[in-house]
Amino acid sequence: MMVLDIETSGLDTGRNGIWQIGALEFENPSNQFLQESRIDDEDEIMPEALGLTGKTEADLRSKDKQSQKQLIINYLEWCGGLSNNICVGHNIGFDLIFLQNKCLRYGLMDLFKGSAGIRSFDLHTVAQFRHREIDGDYSLREDGRSNMSLSEIVRFCGISTERKKLIGVLGVSKEGTPHNALEDAKLTAECFSRLMYEKNLLEEFKGFPAPDYLRK
Repeated sequence: MMVLDIETSGLDTGRNGIWQIGALEFENPSNQFLQESRIDDEDEIMPEALGLTGKTEADLRSKDKQSQKQLIINYLEWCGGLSNNICVGHNIGFDLIFLQNKCLRYGLMDLFKGSAGIRSFDLHTVAQFRHREIDGDYSLREDGRSNMSLSEIVRFCGISTERKKLIGVLGVSKEGTPHNALEDAKLTAECFSRLMYEKNLLEEFKGFPAPDYLRK
């Protein structure tokens, strides 16, 4: 399986761009992918995206970087070397729709369907079901919406991190370390392993024991 995370210039798959892709192979976590690109000239940028990643508009539009199209081709070719193309991610539908829309724009749909695929496990879903199994209900905010952000899932799985956090869809970000696609893919893979298989996956997280409640 591939564990995927993308960093984008906003939340609109038609108006914003992908500037970073991070991924790793779940069965062989040392096999990793991390590359950046410049977004297309017509791609817009949401200020909140810059706040989360610590980047500037100049960073996202730098002509010194490869094109967004080439970034996606490189990622899809990396996927093609994996044993299967099942994808894992947090709110993975967002990442896959974003990639698919760009592939439609660039004429890369055959490559997309042949390597990345759309069959997936959503970490958010897995975490909510485990929370309901343990606590008797889903983890919800006061307004009834899901409380299972990646930061909250990481906490639920017993890992400490200081990622920046977006408060609401268009709110301000909490202070912390900038988002990075590979680092978020690693967190996703580690949490998926703990929630599904009750075991540690990556050496860098061994210092954070899984909570007792995750052990059936």
